[in-house]
Amino acid sequence: MKRRTAPLLGPGRRLRNTAIAVVATLLMVCQSLVAAAPATAATIDTNASYVLVNRHSGKAMDVYNRATSDGAPIVQWARNDGAWQQWQFVDSGGGYYRLRSRHSGKVLDVSNRSAADGANIVQWSDLNGTNQQFRVVDTDNGFVKLINRNSGKALEVWEWSTADGGRLSRYTDLNGANQQWQLFKLGDSTTPPPAYPNPGYITGDVNVHDPEVTKTPGGTYLLAHTGDGIPLKTSADRTAWRNAGSAFPGGVPWAHPYTDGGNTLWAPDITYVNGRYSMYYSASTFGSNRSAIFLATSSTGASGSWTNQGLVIESRTSDNFNAIDPNLVIDDQGRWWLNFGSFWSGIKMVQLDPATGKRIDSTIRSIAGRGGGAIEAPSIFRRGGYYYLLVSFDLCCRGASSTYRIMVGRSTSITGTYVDRNGTAMTSGGGTQILAGHGSIHGPGHQAVLPDNDGDVLFYHWYADDGSSRLGINKLGWDAAGWPFVY
Repeated sequence: MKRRTAPLLGPGRRLRNTAIAVVATLLMVCQSLVAAAPATAATIDTNASYVLVNRHSGKAMDVYNRATSDGAPIVQWARNDGAWQQWQFVDSGGGYYRLRSRHSGKVLDVSNRSAADGANIVQWSDLNGTNQQFRVVDTDNGFVKLINRNSGKALEVWEWSTADGGRLSRYTDLNGANQQWQLFKLGDSTTPPPAYPNPGYITGDVNVHDPEVTKTPGGTYLLAHTGDGIPLKTSADRTAWRNAGSAFPGGVPWAHPYTDGGNTLWAPDITYVNGRYSMYYSASTFGSNRSAIFLATSSTGASGSWTNQGLVIESRTSDNFNAIDPNLVIDDQGRWWLNFGSFWSGIKMVQLDPATGKRIDSTIRSIAGRGGGAIEAPSIFRRGGYYYLLVSFDLCCRGASSTYRIMVGRSTSITGTYVDRNGTAMTSGGGTQILAGHGSIHGPGHQAVLPDNDGDVLFYHWYADDGSSRLGINKLGWDAAGWPFVY
């Protein structure tokens, strides 16, 4: 059995702090003074099965211990998409539904028809009672509340628990994150998997670090990555990769003031635009923000064909930013922007002149940061009405001990403000995680997205158990609220 301890039952004492109580009181007063905006119900497919994930804890609604009996507790548990975590919405009329367990065939039920705050949620035979009926109410960012017909109160995770086995209860609607649920429709292309996927199957020369890929006019793929003179790789099918030399096989003397005389360059960004390849790349040493970003161009992308076009931006030890990890993005108006940065005060953005690829003015914008903490490797792409900013949190370059993880936020404006799924600004440390280490996949990060014929493709590096850095490729899917997931 997967369970070891029983959930806490009974209404108990509510450990809400005074601030929350005051906010709730003010909300009720305000609602009595102004008409509430009409709630709109999420689209529900009564023929489908759903997994319901709590916004606060990230865990799924679950029948405790896979029980089939009346009165069995309903709890939260790490998502696994088992039948005991799958629910069908059964129409009760008037905008209300019963939630029927695929595992037991029983429905969510407020125990003993209680109207009290903290009442237990259990499963019970389907009697279509009002204590078994819930209205689906939209909140924001794709989450919903489930309001019980008998009491008018919201289904929630009791006491804001984040633990497996945390019980579900029913409480006055305060619109808390523990009262909000995301509906994942199973068997649907917009439904994320229950666990992070392993990298997709690839072959050939796959030992890379900080990969970036563009598609050639002939439909093949050109990849550039960190290394001496910027190593290049090519692929005809995105699966088999081969070594293709380096951009600068003769060395990079212009970068030596930033690299302590070495020829290793970092984190190239490569784009085919206006009939040629443009590549932004960085020169630095570990732990220093005495760094620079340069531009090179080529008509073919081949090894040795690249011409250095000079410095784009540099940072000195007196600056509060670090000029590495460049990424070119072209907005819907055709304007060019370069985002970059690592640690210090975070991720920055400058505007470029499309004619020269160099800066158009002296303005430096801030678009993400963690108060000096570990954030780097920005990458922006546009989809629909949003620009999505991907970054890597935590630590790279430590082999199997690396803790890189990929985070995302979005904005309707190229310059921000970028916010995560919970609405937290990325300039305030926000970010929604979409990929992290798992099993023998360590520290996935330094990501880039390539829109391809078969959808959006995520490229990144990851570390194997032996400490080697390897190329990772997966597809990006999109949930019903327009947020990406990796599969």
